[in-house]
Amino acid sequence: MTDTPHHITAPQRLDHPNRADHLDSPERVKERDRKRRRLLILIVSVVVVSAFVKLISLLFFSNTVSTDNAYVGAETANISAMINGQVIAVKVSDTQQVKRGDVLLILDPSDANIAVAQAQAQLAKAQRQFNQSSANIDGLNAQLLVSQDDILRAKAQVVQAEVHLERIAAEFNRRLKLSQSGAISKEELATAQSAYNSARADIEVAKAGLTQAESKRNAAQSTLNASKALIEGTTQANLPDILVAKAQLKQAQLDLQRTVIRAPLDGVVTRRDVQVGQRLAPGVTVMMIVPVSKLYVDANFKESQLQRVRVGQSVILTADLYGSRIKYSGKVMGLSGGTGSAFALIPAQNASGNWIKVVQRLPVRIQLNPQQLAEHPLRVGLSMNATIELNSKQ
Repeated sequence: MTDTPHHITAPQRLDHPNRADHLDSPERVKERDRKRRRLLILIVSVVVVSAFVKLISLLFFSNTVSTDNAYVGAETANISAMINGQVIAVKVSDTQQVKRGDVLLILDPSDANIAVAQAQAQLAKAQRQFNQSSANIDGLNAQLLVSQDDILRAKAQVVQAEVHLERIAAEFNRRLKLSQSGAISKEELATAQSAYNSARADIEVAKAGLTQAESKRNAAQSTLNASKALIEGTTQANLPDILVAKAQLKQAQLDLQRTVIRAPLDGVVTRRDVQVGQRLAPGVTVMMIVPVSKLYVDANFKESQLQRVRVGQSVILTADLYGSRIKYSGKVMGLSGGTGSAFALIPAQNASGNWIKVVQRLPVRIQLNPQQLAEHPLRVGLSMNATIELNSKQ
């Protein structure tokens, strides 16, 4: 009987060999505390690091705004002919560096030379007409004096004819009375009648001569007035016809000069699209010149970045062409009058029902340092990174 309990308790210990493991041992408690401390330290470290990064950002980086949406631009010059003409020589090629005044291409000057010769002839003709008009005035003055003499002579003839008519009329009346008494023959009366009629006709002729003389005088006076109106108070320097002829000559000479097309500025030739023998029309672009020494950057900043951006602030730029080792110093020249989407070919229709707000970007024009451009040349369209220093001098 005494062995039974021992026999029974033994199996119980065998059935639960790990019952003590369910109780926390000191080692397990220590291990769990160490893990909790490490987790707590990790959390605190993350919080401290985040706060430190935020503090650094506030202290050092809140005074700048940056974007990599920036590109090099330039005020390029479009080269085109200003007159019609056939190309006889092309002096440049793509990528060639040119200076202001260098010859780019030459047009056939034959037509322009002919136009200059015609304009010179028109000017000479106008000057000769002025001299002729001046000489005609003297002749018209002399003619007017002659006409005045003719009028005086015609008036004298009229007076003479009237006196003669009075005498003939008196003789005719006397003979008419005598014929009534039979003292003279009918032949004598007829002769007196003829003389009277002839005297009356002479008066009409004299009066007609006077009218003709007066008409000649009036015509001469009108011609003189017209000639004076054309040139009176003028010289060859200010006569309208001569001024028009001189203007036409200048235009012809200008067209002749335009047969030689020159570079309007320093730069690099690009997009040359002209060949010898090609006939050009005015206004058609045949090449472009990019002023690589006067480039700028258009940086497209988000609208949320522009609150403190002002004209004159300093800008640090880097080009993808050279990498971050080459830095350019620039200055804000101005902000565009509208966003890129506002001036797009097809502007966004934000009034539609499926509208989704999109952060807009506004182009900021940045001036580059010419000396740095000379040391590290750029080209239009290259990508740039721009950082505006908001606390810089404005």
